[in-house]
Amino acid sequence: MSEQRVHAESDPGRGSLDLRGDCANCFGLCCVALAFTASSDFAMDKDAGQPCPNLQADFRCGIHQRLRPQGFQGCTVYDCFGAGQQISRVTYAGQDWRQAPDTAQQMFALLPVVRQLHELLWYLTEALELEAAHALHGDLRGALTEIERLAQGSPDELLALDVAAHRQDVNVLLLRTSELARAGVTKGAKGKKGGKKKDRRGADLIGANLKGADLHGVNLRGAYLIGADLRGADLRVADLIGADFRDADLSGADLTGSFFLTQSQLNAAKGDAGTRLPPALTRPSHW
Repeated sequence: MSEQRVHAESDPGRGSLDLRGDCANCFGLCCVALAFTASSDFAMDKDAGQPCPNLQADFRCGIHQRLRPQGFQGCTVYDCFGAGQQISRVTYAGQDWRQAPDTAQQMFALLPVVRQLHELLWYLTEALELEAAHALHGDLRGALTEIERLAQGSPDELLALDVAAHRQDVNVLLLRTSELARAGVTKGAKGKKGGKKKDRRGADLIGANLKGADLHGVNLRGAYLIGADLRGADLRVADLIGADFRDADLSGADLTGSFFLTQSQLNAAKGDAGTRLPPALTRPSHW
């Protein structure tokens, strides 16, 4: 579904597993496994397990180049973090659900499981790239090794996982990483007018006017920024994990040094040539 169909080897800083969707090596799993409802994101209803009518015999999307004008904006936002090709080429060793329909439902059920594991790997790998979190690198490497091991499991092992528990364990490490990464910025803010930067974790900023806002080093984890005006905002060294940027305007904003930002979040937003991005991410084609 994602517009960013890039091989992980183009980004060596994201670990040994492919952590970006590579549809050429996937059996169109997101186009079948996921359900969607007719809305501004999807032009039609589709039940989980039902192939999208745009899915071709070669598992490619027949309207890939026209997804947005055809009403499938939601497809361009989704990113499986490489779970699709992992399931298709590794877990099932290249045997697709059309050739082996008896495994189809199991294969589809694995997509959200492996996607969550790969998302954790994305965050853990990025955390290991943050020098400010050096004191946690041993714990982060241990967690990454364990999640990689789980992601390589058999279908039965994967379906039996308590993914929520593993997410919680990793989240504790990511929170500590965030505090260390932002410490220099937040300390520097003390003594200035207004004092320490406000914690915006989970904040309702839907439609907010944040044009030119100083959000340098701010915690925006899980913040609702739907439709927010962030033109020219300073988002350097901000924690953006889970922030909802749907239709937010990031034109001219500076996101260099921000962390735990994903391609899906960018794809859901608006931006322009002046938006400054972290090096691991790609400017969406619709900007």
